[in-house]
Amino acid sequence: MTVEEILSENRRRLEERLLPAAVERLPGMAEHRARCRADFRYWAATCCHIKRKGGGEDILFRLNRPQLKLVAALESMRAMGRPIRLILLKARQWGGSTCAQLYMAWLQLMHLEGLNSLIIAHQHAATAEIRDMFVRMIESYPEDMLESVQEDRPQRSGKRRAKSSPRRTEGAGPGTIRIPSMNFKVKVGSAERPDSCRGGDYSLVHCSEVALWKKTRLKTPEDMFRAACSGVLLQPLTMILLESTANGTGNFFHTEYESAKRGESQFTPLFVAWYEIEQYSLPFEEGKATEFAEMLLAGKENTQPTGDRSQPGAYLWWLWNKGATLEAIHWYVNERRKYSDHAQMASEYPSDDIEAFVHSGARVFDRYKVEAFRGGCTAVSVRGEIEGKEISGPGSLSGLEFREDSQGALKIWKKPDEEGRYSDRYLTVVDIGGRSFSSDWSVIVVFDRLGMLEDGRPEVVAQWRGHADFDILAWNAARIASYYCNSLLVIESNTLETHDRERSVEGDQSGYILYQLRQAYTNLYARKRSPEEIRDGAPLKYGFHTNVATKPLIISNLVRVVRDGLYIEREPECLDEFLTYEQRPDGSYGAISGKHDDLLMTRAIGLHVCFNEMPLPACEAGMSDFYSRQRRHVSSAAYF
Repeated sequence: MTVEEILSENRRRLEERLLPAAVERLPGMAEHRARCRADFRYWAATCCHIKRKGGGEDILFRLNRPQLKLVAALESMRAMGRPIRLILLKARQWGGSTCAQLYMAWLQLMHLEGLNSLIIAHQHAATAEIRDMFVRMIESYPEDMLESVQEDRPQRSGKRRAKSSPRRTEGAGPGTIRIPSMNFKVKVGSAERPDSCRGGDYSLVHCSEVALWKKTRLKTPEDMFRAACSGVLLQPLTMILLESTANGTGNFFHTEYESAKRGESQFTPLFVAWYEIEQYSLPFEEGKATEFAEMLLAGKENTQPTGDRSQPGAYLWWLWNKGATLEAIHWYVNERRKYSDHAQMASEYPSDDIEAFVHSGARVFDRYKVEAFRGGCTAVSVRGEIEGKEISGPGSLSGLEFREDSQGALKIWKKPDEEGRYSDRYLTVVDIGGRSFSSDWSVIVVFDRLGMLEDGRPEVVAQWRGHADFDILAWNAARIASYYCNSLLVIESNTLETHDRERSVEGDQSGYILYQLRQAYTNLYARKRSPEEIRDGAPLKYGFHTNVATKPLIISNLVRVVRDGLYIEREPECLDEFLTYEQRPDGSYGAISGKHDDLLMTRAIGLHVCFNEMPLPACEAGMSDFYSRQRRHVSSAAYF
């Protein structure tokens, strides 16, 4: 891209960011009413007054760009007849809470009678502002709209309700506003007073600044959310919105957002970045835009900042590729000088939903290098399970077949070479998690190393992720390794060794599980023995042991592989783990609070073995009977 192309694209982005012209009310009452019911933006801009920032007379609510993005997400669910379930991660100061509350009022006033709403703020002081905003809106609401709505709006009972003063509001307990003529109420509570958050007959719930909800002696944020939302039916014209700025990792909001992002919850995730907000923009002096574009282009490969109060050129170029305008990046460069490190800036003005959840440790992997791997992430070819005649034991390796199942835990991007013409082509690696669903995941990954003969890049071709007893997991891994041409099977043995030694009255059973597996599946990885152990005839120890000596080794190798793009990743969730992996102040490595590293560890172990402990794949004569015979025993000792 040239400087001229950057300037041309920037003009297009600026034009795209221009707000639509002011909305004019339609002259006919019937047309106006129909448009209000169909178009929230029109309704807000012609019927709803809000407080003007900085003082002055109230103004009609004209949506800005982030608010339009929020409403588009809400409307996409409502228009399809789906329950509205959204979790919003946002930058500050663009009116997201106001927009959400008025959207609920629109559903109450224009769509269905009896839609009670509950709004939960993070502080008690905020409840008064919310209540004031709603009262201000309803008191200035057009009289003709209130009267006409009583005539036309659908009612749950199907019967007409006797007219009453349409603008009258009543209190119904602390923090509650009733609109008798509209047959709905608005309750406002705070997380500081958990009793005020109890749900009831509510169809619309807005939980504000959830990441700031504090755990009390009697209630956790999870308890308050459950109490507020458990009564909301899963049906159209119901709504639950969780919104917040980020506040670190491992808390309720962070956990819920990540679950939504993985597609595991009812909620749809939405993120609003700082550069989508109009006020975070700094115009250029005459002729300076070209100079700034030249600087941006010249520094796009630079990964080192010039000081503590600046970002490297590669980061600024990344912002441009994300869609930020030159004026927005210009603002960011100047605002960044206010903060001594990037974490402080990211906490206030996150550029993406990874950056929003800042942490104190140092990221291990270069985010730009990690993002380069996303081009290799593709849709899964097929899902299912590899099954044998039995669930576990030697019999489970007989009669192997792949059973396709859309809910299966095994993802396959590429099936194995049916002819099995190459030795040392596939590698299967296991990271053992816990048995229960609340434990860490267990992961089995398969690498295809054939590419190493050409461009040096092994490729992830299959992955199993789930929870299982240790022995069942080990046999499942052996079945997958058998399916992939009796590949070398590397099992990370720490969990087996420490778990059974601490919890079993019979002591360490890991040796027994791996020894039994070795009798039926001979291509099992064993650790290198020292010269003394070889001399003394010490038995082989099966499995890869991650410890203070080996972990820095395999992580350093993984950093090099990611930096130089030396393998092909297919699973986008693994890349997310790279971005949230840190080196802590004590020098240890691990995932930030609330995150996992199980996918990452299979890559760390597997790519270490790929590049340092296995010979290159070799084409062998007579390999067509590869499936029916067991290969020689392979251990790390063979490669040192």
